[in-house]
Amino acid sequence: MKTGFTAGALVLALSSISSVTAADDGLSARLLGTYRTGLADVDEGVSSGETVALRGTQMYVTNADDVSLDIVDVADPAAPRLVRRVPLAAYGSSANSVDVSDRNVVAVALAAAKRTDPGTVVLLTPAGQVKRTVVVGSNPDMVVFTRGGDRLLVANEGEPDCYGDGCTDPEGSVSVVEMRPIGRSPEVHTIGFGGVAMPPGVRIFGPGASVAQDLEPEYIAVSDDGDTAWVSLQENNAVATLDLRTLTVANVTALGVKDHGVVGQGLDPSDRDGAIDIRPWRHVFGMYMPDAIAQFQVDGETYLVTANEGDAREYDGFEEEQRARSLAGDHPSLAGIAGVDDDAALGRLTVTNAPPDGDFDHLYAFGARSVSIWHAASGGQIWDSGDEIERLTAQVLPDFFNSNNDENEAEGRSDNKGPEPEGVAVGRIHGRSFAFVGLERIGGVVVYDVSSPHAPQLVDYLVTRDFSRDVAESDSGPEVLRFVEARRSPTGRPLLVVANEITGTVNLWALDD
Repeated sequence: MKTGFTAGALVLALSSISSVTAADDGLSARLLGTYRTGLADVDEGVSSGETVALRGTQMYVTNADDVSLDIVDVADPAAPRLVRRVPLAAYGSSANSVDVSDRNVVAVALAAAKRTDPGTVVLLTPAGQVKRTVVVGSNPDMVVFTRGGDRLLVANEGEPDCYGDGCTDPEGSVSVVEMRPIGRSPEVHTIGFGGVAMPPGVRIFGPGASVAQDLEPEYIAVSDDGDTAWVSLQENNAVATLDLRTLTVANVTALGVKDHGVVGQGLDPSDRDGAIDIRPWRHVFGMYMPDAIAQFQVDGETYLVTANEGDAREYDGFEEEQRARSLAGDHPSLAGIAGVDDDAALGRLTVTNAPPDGDFDHLYAFGARSVSIWHAASGGQIWDSGDEIERLTAQVLPDFFNSNNDENEAEGRSDNKGPEPEGVAVGRIHGRSFAFVGLERIGGVVVYDVSSPHAPQLVDYLVTRDFSRDVAESDSGPEVLRFVEARRSPTGRPLLVVANEITGTVNLWALDD
């Protein structure tokens, strides 16, 4: 890993809030300020500040458990000020996502009280006045406006309540809302997956589920011209391409698996080995299973960036997550894998008991502990960060390597998805493209220069989590990242906004200081 800095210098720098520059790339990052919702409770597992959107001098922050929207004045980003907290419990049970359009319309997605029922999108003025509600699909998990604000896209995850008799498994879908003047009823189109051809490798494995029920849209990226959208199907390890001109699914692409047995693609699979041990492991594969997805263009070609978090299904009637040692006990064909019977090696690694090919000859872990770039037109992967992120955090924060987001202890997540790249945002600064990747567990944002998509360069690691303090007193659990263009920024310069759900904090970074 070529970083251009030493471990000692990094650890010293990270004794306080910092940006650790890894390359002379012209990118300058400085923390301007932090907003605290005051609603999060780490000990009780109450989250807040999960998603964020910003336009001009106003920032909008959702609080899922409180079912509310914070409207925050960021005219001075160093001193964010709560203007109003808008209660939204009358419209749903959880505030899942927020976006604000170029027309200054604010949209918030809310799950129904019974999460398998249709959800609601609430449209508000910048002052927080509810002007219209729109019924969408089950469990709307993400909203995004097209550039210009003509349309709003909603990822309806459609998760089941359980599997088996008496259970409900709604179909996953994407709602396309045609925006009208805010006092008029918008038109809503639903793009579903019934009858869509599935290529080999797309995971369709929910017991008794149809393809349309099994696919669960997680996150959406929209092309600059508004004609195309790409949707991550996390549990299915796939990405769907939508044609927004015809309002149809153009195709679904299986993302495949990552071979953790290859040098440069290793992992630390154990929380019981008492050491940082990132290396290749034969017969271990990672299913990419991205959460957030973003798009960018270079030389007229469109590329996708994915944060390869991973996620397991866990419901009454079906749980796919199992320890490797336990799975090998159930399937003797796995018993010969070196280290599978040792908890200090592979034994405690969480893997699926529903392998993508149906065969029990390899171990398949959730996520890839990485960020990937894909060619949008072909769906082919052109780059993956390998084990660079895990090695970076080991070098920068060795005493807290693979810490969980609710405790300051090392190795708590080595056996389960590691640093967990979850959020991603892409933006252009001085003619160069940068990808910002949030690490949900250990925290911080890894920055890559992706101007050369086939050979991105690690350039920075932005860290605001202070491991010398209680988790609640710092910033932990980055969920959603937003790159704010200069034209939408209160400073007139690009910003990065990071929403931390565990601590209910939102960080505002200057990127061109």
